[in-house]
Amino acid sequence: MHPFRFGVMMNHSMTMPTSGVQWRDFCRSAEDLGYSSLLLSDHLWEQLAPGPAVMAAADATEHLRVGTLMYCNDFRYPAILAKEVATLDLLTDGRLEVGLGAGWKDTDYHQAGIRKDPDGVRVDRMVEALEILTGLLGDEPFSYAGEHYTITELDATPKPIQKPHPPLILGGGGPRVLRIAAQKGDIVSINRTLRAGAVGTNARNNSSDAATDQKVHWVREAAGDRFGDLELNMVIPDMVLTDDRRAEAAKHTARFGLDVDDVLRVPHLWLGTVDQICEDLIERRERWGVSYLVVIAADMQAAAPIVERLRGT
Repeated sequence: MHPFRFGVMMNHSMTMPTSGVQWRDFCRSAEDLGYSSLLLSDHLWEQLAPGPAVMAAADATEHLRVGTLMYCNDFRYPAILAKEVATLDLLTDGRLEVGLGAGWKDTDYHQAGIRKDPDGVRVDRMVEALEILTGLLGDEPFSYAGEHYTITELDATPKPIQKPHPPLILGGGGPRVLRIAAQKGDIVSINRTLRAGAVGTNARNNSSDAATDQKVHWVREAAGDRFGDLELNMVIPDMVLTDDRRAEAAKHTARFGLDVDDVLRVPHLWLGTVDQICEDLIERRERWGVSYLVVIAADMQAAAPIVERLRGT
């Protein structure tokens, strides 16, 4: 069982910084509050571009790990991404974590004029990109011939500090991507299903504890002997500190399509006092093995007492 660690994810919940000073102050606050990592999503909504923001975050802090959750593969040609990843790992002195995903958000594709291929095609392309990324981060010239990409004797430079490469975060909510993550990743993110292209009813209905049982089963089955080495991750998009958790849970029943007791067991939703939430997280780690928990930037301060209580335990 891995010790607890906590990350902060910058997404559209956070007002985009208006200056470098503001961004650096935010990053230092995350480190001072005890968070292990600061991660950026890769969308075209109101947020910073992940690469430069990750580098600035590392420069502003001493120990904070930095990275992406997730790079969208369809925005990044894998040979170019490999060079960016290796450069970031070098310049951050080995503090990088790299998440890679197939892309899911409809508006990213439609508004930018990028064709959104069917799910299976995007996942196939991501799998090829993953092979190229890990190959190019190795020490030898690398070649690859696939359906979507071709690489010929490319000896990519620079080389990353972390060996064989920075930790890879892979994951999702469906069986195929979770099995790929279990076999290829270092950190597996147990997510809601986002096949609809937006966070809506389908994603929320896929958030129950029973659905999470199934997802972890897929990971465990696919990982085999390497399951114990995997760090299981989960993003927490909703958190409410309250002395009356049942009353708060009742406000979410229609949104999740669950009754109050089931809402209280949704692992992507933290409700209650600090004591109650900490008890929930310990029980959930025992049940599923999830130890790496990432809150959204808007909840960074509110979640700090939980981080202080549980990190490293």
